[in-house]
Amino acid sequence: MKKEIALSEHFDYGKLFRFTLPSIAMMIFTSIYGVVDGLFVSNIVGKAEFTAVNFIMPVLMITGSVGFMFGAGGSALVSKTLGEGKREKANSLFSLLVYVSAGLGVVLAAAGFVLMPVIAAALGADGELLKNCVIYGRIVVSAMPMFMLQMEFQSLFITAEKPKFGLFVTVASGVMNMILDALFMWVFNWGIAGAALATALSQAVGGIVPIIYFLRPNTSLLRLGKAEFDLRAIGKTCSNGSSEFVSQSSMSIVNMLYNSQLKHFAGDDGVAAYGVMMYVNLVFLAIFIGYSVGTAPVIGFHFGAKNTEELKSLRKKSFVIIGCASLAMLFASQLLAAPLAGIFVGYDAELFDLTVHGFRIFSFLFLFAGVNIFGSSMFTALNNGLISALISFLRTLVFQILAVLFLPIIFKVDGIWASVVVAEFVSFVITIIFIAAKRKKYGY
Repeated sequence: MKKEIALSEHFDYGKLFRFTLPSIAMMIFTSIYGVVDGLFVSNIVGKAEFTAVNFIMPVLMITGSVGFMFGAGGSALVSKTLGEGKREKANSLFSLLVYVSAGLGVVLAAAGFVLMPVIAAALGADGELLKNCVIYGRIVVSAMPMFMLQMEFQSLFITAEKPKFGLFVTVASGVMNMILDALFMWVFNWGIAGAALATALSQAVGGIVPIIYFLRPNTSLLRLGKAEFDLRAIGKTCSNGSSEFVSQSSMSIVNMLYNSQLKHFAGDDGVAAYGVMMYVNLVFLAIFIGYSVGTAPVIGFHFGAKNTEELKSLRKKSFVIIGCASLAMLFASQLLAAPLAGIFVGYDAELFDLTVHGFRIFSFLFLFAGVNIFGSSMFTALNNGLISALISFLRTLVFQILAVLFLPIIFKVDGIWASVVVAEFVSFVITIIFIAAKRKKYGY
């Protein structure tokens, strides 16, 4: 059995693949079990409930993105501290961030539960759609502290040099979600409430198991214990991880705008078609996100150790890997557009045709998204939260909002499908400029 790869090692292509594969698999699996929810709801419960899940999901993802912020930002700070040789301080920071994020999750869950009807109505839901949004949203948001911790630990397991255990926790959580989906919706016939309950219980597994692991003596670099309150460290974590928060929350805000535009130009079928695309998009982009999450602690460690040769090697190899993956994803998405649409909405010919046509335009985003995601993650790892957040802010909010507001005026529904492609391309140009401009400062 091969030993765990240490952050301090030199990474050739083989070692880079082995180290990042668990985080890539972890992100893919997280996305897949979200997709399974959609499959069960669409095919067993119905199109109206499927539309409701897609309609309210962006709100839930905004709150959950706080956990991703603490994970990415905390991972950058803790890995840099480990690279500086300060293991005791790294453990104190790790513990502090876990405790603070868990407390914040409780506050967000309570607020979300109370305000869910108001939020859904403000987004334009009414009648049956409003009712289904509130049922699903309230159940899922109740597990928000656990969901935030699950998102956070996905990054921190890698920093602790335990990416395989992180993958195990994610797989266990996902398998539980799939089993409960079948049990609650298919056997017990609990409808949309069953889908929500399955998701909430699986997120509890993803949050509680890591807590138990890190509280006990373990062989990782990190352990939960006493924490010294450090407001500056919390602020630095939020600053470092702000790009991930901006990226996740902005995507959710933009998804709401997409749903609004699609409801106007294509009706409820447009919202359902977009939901299918986002499920597939989540799985494909999970590869880029997983790779970026997997390499970030390595970059952070070598940045702290001032090892510029390794930073150069990581940057060059990452661009080659991402470039090959981008081309492969575009080819696969064009080839699989019809089969994937058929799995979700094959029961409705008109909706199926709309989904296939839209996805074949939409999928060109994969040519540019990988570099954008990695670039933002790399600056987070280098503890430059400002540039990282700026890339994410422009990519996921500014450019997409401008595109989805103006392109449909000329191209109607096709303009909506093309909006994300245009936004990713412009972001790609901006990201390359930032990477080139800062290469001497960071030595990569």
